[in-house]
Amino acid sequence: MSVNGNLLHHSLTFHCLPSFPKSPSQFPIAAAASSRHNSSHFSGGLSRFSLISKYAPDNLSSFEHESDSPKIQEKVSLLTILKGANSFLPQVVLASTILALVYPPSFTWFTNRYYAPALGFLMFAVGVNSSEKDFLEAFRRPAAISAGYIGQFVIKPLFGYIFGTISMTIFGLPTPLAVGIMLTSCVSGAQLSNYATFLTDPEMAPLSIVMTSLSTASAVFVTPFLSLLLIGTKLPVDVKGMVSNILQIVVTPIATGLLLNRFFPKLCTAIRPILPPLSVFVTSLCIGAPLAINVESVMSPSGISVLLLVIAFHLSAFIAGYSLTGLAFRDLPDVKLLQRTLSYETGMQSSLLGLALANKFFEDPLVSIPPAISTVIMSLMGFSLVMLWARKKEAAA
Repeated sequence: MSVNGNLLHHSLTFHCLPSFPKSPSQFPIAAAASSRHNSSHFSGGLSRFSLISKYAPDNLSSFEHESDSPKIQEKVSLLTILKGANSFLPQVVLASTILALVYPPSFTWFTNRYYAPALGFLMFAVGVNSSEKDFLEAFRRPAAISAGYIGQFVIKPLFGYIFGTISMTIFGLPTPLAVGIMLTSCVSGAQLSNYATFLTDPEMAPLSIVMTSLSTASAVFVTPFLSLLLIGTKLPVDVKGMVSNILQIVVTPIATGLLLNRFFPKLCTAIRPILPPLSVFVTSLCIGAPLAINVESVMSPSGISVLLLVIAFHLSAFIAGYSLTGLAFRDLPDVKLLQRTLSYETGMQSSLLGLALANKFFEDPLVSIPPAISTVIMSLMGFSLVMLWARKKEAAA
């Protein structure tokens, strides 16, 4: 298993509101105009960025008069169903996890060679629903970007060291398992954190993408240093391979989506309805496959103890990212959105990179168990937060 192949695990897609208009007249006129001119600005808020606004008709009043038409009602209903696919993502993730455990062959066919196109598709979906202004705006927030970097490479490795030590001193687990926990904490951010952010607060997705891309790019130097500091082993990382992966997974797909959104808006409008269900399906594969492939390690005698420690590790990281961001940016008007974004960024990381490093540079197979479990736990916890925060936003609306 190569580092390059496993790095390609993580990604994201696009936001879909938890609830939808019950009648065509509830589509926001301003959002419709924004969609027609491809100006889903970063500062425009959720209404501009949501997928629902993409389908508001050009002439709302005439649409209202024709709302009794069976064909129009059928069209609106179909769009609502397609766009609502993302609301079932947490359940799909849970079902994928159970299926991977019960019947691993259902996912083992989805090998490393499929990760690149799968993650590229998810990033393309983000680009189609974004604009270049969103990303330019994200770069104007260096303090937030720095906070995400600190969460990924300072706070998380600290928790990795703490829980790795606990695994030996309190649980009495073998040293290789502690090494696996520490190694998991040293890798870069996960593209799935961008996906989770997009589902919860789509206007923050470009900022999340910038954070993850920065941590991934610098991981070629930071991860070996952290592994030497925490574990005492210097792990060589393929610099060229990581840069190539960033271009394939992040830069090219997003740029393609942005260009299509700018120059071919009608084409983007046509393909948007099919993106949510396809993205949910692709995400389920990206989550179920690593578990199915490593099911023997996860179900090993030490698996339960490691499972509890990995849950505590990620839970601590999610909470720290949320609470520390609230303290550091308490005066900002969008502090709640930033808290959720930094929570995802701190609580989720490229566990498959850790798994690849464990398999390649450590002879003891026990080292690979924590990152294998982390791959699943990180996703389940992240998307559980997506569901929780989405429901809270819906109730507050």
